[in-house]
Amino acid sequence: MCRTEHSSVMPKTKQPIASPRSSGFTRTTERPLYWCAYGPAGAPRVFVLHGGPGAEHGYLLPQFLDLADEYELVFYDQRGGGRSRNNPSDAITWKTQAGDLERVIGEFAGGSPTIIGYSWGGMLALLYAIEASHGRLSPAPARLALVDPAPLTRAYRARFEADFARRQQAPEIQRARAELAASALRASDPAAYRRRAFELSVAGYFADPRRAADLTPFRVVGRVQQSVWDSLGDFDLLGDLGAVHCPTVVVHGRQDPIPIASSESAARALRAQFVPLDACGHVPYVEQRAALFAALRSFLRGAIAP
Repeated sequence: MCRTEHSSVMPKTKQPIASPRSSGFTRTTERPLYWCAYGPAGAPRVFVLHGGPGAEHGYLLPQFLDLADEYELVFYDQRGGGRSRNNPSDAITWKTQAGDLERVIGEFAGGSPTIIGYSWGGMLALLYAIEASHGRLSPAPARLALVDPAPLTRAYRARFEADFARRQQAPEIQRARAELAASALRASDPAAYRRRAFELSVAGYFADPRRAADLTPFRVVGRVQQSVWDSLGDFDLLGDLGAVHCPTVVVHGRQDPIPIASSESAARALRAQFVPLDACGHVPYVEQRAALFAALRSFLRGAIAP
C-alpha cells in the first residue's frame, strides 16, 4: 500500500495501540533504523515487514498485535520512512532495503528468521530470500508468510495502477470528496478533515471503501518510494522464486486491486499454500481480520516446531 499525504487520527472510538515491550534503534545498519518488539520475550520470534516503500510499521497496528499473545513480533521502520530517517541525498534502492533487512535479522534473530511481509514488505521478503538463495545475503529465511504482496512483475504493477486509479474515480468516492471539500471541516476540525481525506485517499484499496475508516493513518515518503521502484526497473521476480526453498503461505484478498494472479503465480513457483480471502481488498487485517490471523496462526504453528 502506498500514499503520500500525512493525516492525524480523527477523534473516534478505536482500539488503542499498545506500547511496545521494548524499542530502540539498530546498531549494525548503515543508518539507525527504529525497531520495536511486542509479545512475550522468549516466544517464537517473527519479523513483520510493512509496506510502502517509504512507509512505516505503525499502520499495521493494532491489528497485527493479535499475534502477540503467541509470538514475539519485531517491527522496524524501513530506511527513509517513519522514524528511520536518512540523508535526503542517499539513494535508497531495493538492494539497500534488502541489505538493511539482513542486518536487522543478524542483530535480532541469531538464526534463520520467520518473516511476515505485507504488500511491499512481502516483495521485500522475496527479494531477500532470492538473494539469500544465491549466497549474496544470509541467513536464508526459515519460513515466509506473504500477505497481499506487491505485484511481482512490472506488467502486474501496471494492472494494479490502472485498477486503483479506476477505483479512486468511483462515483461514491468522488461524491465523498466533493462533500468534504464543500464542508467547513477543514476550518472547524482540521484533524477530522485530515482523517477523512486520508480515508478517501486509500478507499480504492478496500472491497468496502467504508472500511478505510478502520485503518491507522500513515505517510509515505514519495522520494523513497520512487527511488526503490525505479531501482527495480522492468522487474519480474516470478522466474527467480524456484530457488527459494522454505515453508511459505501466500494470502491475498480477492478484491485487491493488486491482481490476485500475481500471488497465485508466486504460490505456484514457491510450492506454497495459497489462501484467497473473499470480500477482501488489499487490507485483510482490517476487512478479514479473523480469517487472516487464523490462516497465519495455522501456518506458523505448523511451520515452527514447539
